[in-house]
Amino acid sequence: FAALKYVTGECNYGGRVTDDKDRRLLNTLLDKIYCPDSLSPGHALSSSGLYLIPEVGDHASYLTTIAALPVTQMPEVFGLHENADIS
Repeated sequence: FAALKYVTGECNYGGRVTDDKDRRLLNTLLDKIYCPDSLSPGHALSSSGLYLIPEVGDHASYLTTIAALPVTQMPEVFGLHENADIS
């Protein structure tokens, strides 16, 4: 997971994220996704449990899971507090 986090956080976005606090936030968010728990179906990616790792299935089951997600994303999908939606 360390290699994935490095490639995503430092190589892909590292050159675009110039503020040290923004880079820290990016790496913190990547820690939530690139972890051993993310390999387990049903692992919650948000506190509400709305965003989670889907069960293994066929193509149609993934499309059904995606269609069930809200059209407008809540801040929690990005690992942020609900108050982030105020501004």
